Amino acid sequence: MFIMTFLKSSRNIASIVLLSLSAAITGCGEDKPAAEKAPVAETTPASKPVQIIPHQVVATYTHDTSLFTEGFLFHEGKLYESTGSPEEDPELRSVIGTIALPSGVFTRKVEIDKTKYFGEGISFLNGKMYQLTYKNKMGFIYDAKTFAQTGTFNYDNAEGWGLTTDGTQLIMSDGTDALTFIDPATMKPSRQIKVMEAGVPLPYLNELEYINGYIYANVWMTNYIVKINPKDGQVEGRLDLNPVAYDARSKSQRAEVMNGIAFDPASQKVYVTGKMWPKIYEIKFAF
Repeated sequence: MFIMTFLKSSRNIASIVLLSLSAAITGCGEDKPAAEKAPVAETTPASKPVQIIPHQVVATYTHDTSLFTEGFLFHEGKLYESTGSPEEDPELRSVIGTIALPSGVFTRKVEIDKTKYFGEGISFLNGKMYQLTYKNKMGFIYDAKTFAQTGTFNYDNAEGWGLTTDGTQLIMSDGTDALTFIDPATMKPSRQIKVMEAGVPLPYLNELEYINGYIYANVWMTNYIVKINPKDGQVEGRLDLNPVAYDARSKSQRAEVMNGIAFDPASQKVYVTGKMWPKIYEIKFAF
């Protein structure tokens, strides 16, 4: 877990790559987080070929480079972002707020105590906003209009990473190859799927977005976004966003890993960004 914690907040890209390779080699025999005790699909369908999904960048917008992106989404026409606060960057905060386009001006709505919590993914459902935390095995619940905290919830997953919703349930990633579906009435897991790509488990699932019946997930430490069938966990497509990430890093030395997918259902537009990136990229592809 030391390697995972270091990597999640490190700003040294070269060190990240080396340690990530080490983790991939040594981590295969580690116990899975407790969250995987939730019901898992009993059958694994035959692996399907994974299609590369073509895309194009149609516009760029300013992004505040002080935002260490953990959650990224649209709600009622507004773009929201939640952030984390790595210890080695004392100026960074765990906040939630709105982003104005095209200016990129960030307006804070919520801030949690960074000495106790590291903010992670967020989602809106049934008049509430939900926020995960990284290591505390708990999340916060807010009123979606006033942003006043109305409660907390707990989960068994060892870590909290990404959060989205299919309109009925919350869907959570925890850095493994599992996605946990949470019943908002009880805030307990209703089921869990293992994500497979071409017959191989796909770990490091990070920020999530639900788009027209599919879950799209950033794969941490890569510049790829995968399209996941929520029924069986099969990866059916992959977006290669390396050129986008390279462009972001060419514009700012602060830019870290890609992390952030936001879908505006009203306009059917998709936006991506990354931790401390200088830009938000509007991309177009076939859903």
